[in-house]
Amino acid sequence: MENLQPKKIEDSAAETIQLVLAEHLNGYDRLFGGQLVAWIDILAGVVARRHAGKNVTTACIDNLRFRKAAHANDIVVMRGRLTHVGRTSMEVRVDTYIEDITGLREQINTAYLVLVALDENEQPSPVPPLILETEEDKIAWEAAERRQELRRQRRIEQF
Repeated sequence: MENLQPKKIEDSAAETIQLVLAEHLNGYDRLFGGQLVAWIDILAGVVARRHAGKNVTTACIDNLRFRKAAHANDIVVMRGRLTHVGRTSMEVRVDTYIEDITGLREQINTAYLVLVALDENEQPSPVPPLILETEEDKIAWEAAERRQELRRQRRIEQF
């Protein structure tokens, strides 16, 4: 029997830090957006895997908003946390910041990703419920449900 005991958001939250190097830059000497997306996807996968206790796959990346560029030698800090769980899927929010030499952080990106837990046959698998502890957690959950409904509508409109 699977352990589907509810888990707290902080149980799976994660943070990662990257230094922007020359190989991460685009032709305009800014962090290549695709590189940032890759870093975000990896972090979201870690968060979802911690919560699910099993392998996961990315099903959707949306609401990826670039607010400001990162440049060579910038420290990029990414913080990921769950905002919603369904039966087999999880929404992860990843906030990205540039950290200056004094440690001050400025947010440059927000992304929401949906990941699906997989069983040993790579089929969708149930995930534990999420414990919402704060009013902020509840607001994030409700916003995630609205995003989920918009995703459903987009899928219907595409076919």
